[in-house]
Amino acid sequence: MSAALAWITEPLAFEFMQRALAVTLVAAVACAVLSCWLVLIGWSLMGDAVSHAVLPGVVLAYVVGLPFAVGALVFGVGAVALIGTVRESTRVKADAAIGVVFTTLFALGLVLVSVVPSQIDLNHILFGNVLGVTDAELWQVLVLGVLAVVIALVKRRDLTLHAFDPTHAHAVGLHPRRLSALLLGLLAVTSVVGLQAVGVVLVVAMLIIPGATATLLTRRFSRMLVIAPVTAAVCAVVGIYASYYLDTSVGGTVVLAQGLAFTAAYVVTILARRRRTATRPVREAVAA
Repeated sequence: MSAALAWITEPLAFEFMQRALAVTLVAAVACAVLSCWLVLIGWSLMGDAVSHAVLPGVVLAYVVGLPFAVGALVFGVGAVALIGTVRESTRVKADAAIGVVFTTLFALGLVLVSVVPSQIDLNHILFGNVLGVTDAELWQVLVLGVLAVVIALVKRRDLTLHAFDPTHAHAVGLHPRRLSALLLGLLAVTSVVGLQAVGVVLVVAMLIIPGATATLLTRRFSRMLVIAPVTAAVCAVVGIYASYYLDTSVGGTVVLAQGLAFTAAYVVTILARRRRTATRPVREAVAA
């Protein structure tokens, strides 16, 4: 028992591990809550776009000495607005507009990084630096993460109705365009939150995998809003501890844990479906 307790408490003896655990938990939960709507609406590619489009904003923020969240938010919101403008003013389809905007902005970020290599650590931006989080960055993540979750939960009924039936939402007095803007704004905020934990490349996984996992396990959206963040939180803790004892990348290990959780949910779903299929003839025979 004492050995197990020591195994749990040893990483927490270090202050940088405490901050890393806090940041990863907040980021995982915030991204997981939003992922439910992204998966439901089919905006997974939009999550990929925003998470990559913030890179030049992060680089420029570092260059001028501003908090990285400022630059990331500006470019995240700007990318969403640019994608919407291209979709509405041209015949280019949504997926093509998303692909053009996010790859161009991501390439711009890489160019900026190459121009100022002495000031920017590419690995920290792309893959996160959760073990080097400062107190100021911790509070930044806490404030933005809690704010995003609270807004999403307060507006969950309107957002859910908009996701299932935009026409009905408009008929009952809601404004689908405003709700879409709100959801995209929350996407930009949560991308910034997740960026600190796992970096630009992997934050899209935190915005998709939890919602996809919850979709496999339940058909009710209210349950998805519980399953997704709980699963993400467990994976965050497992990933943090595994990375400490295995000496692996924190962000990569956390996302890998989420991927394994999705795989487990998929296997359970397939087995349950086969079991129902196998027992159906028996039930029909009994009923006859």
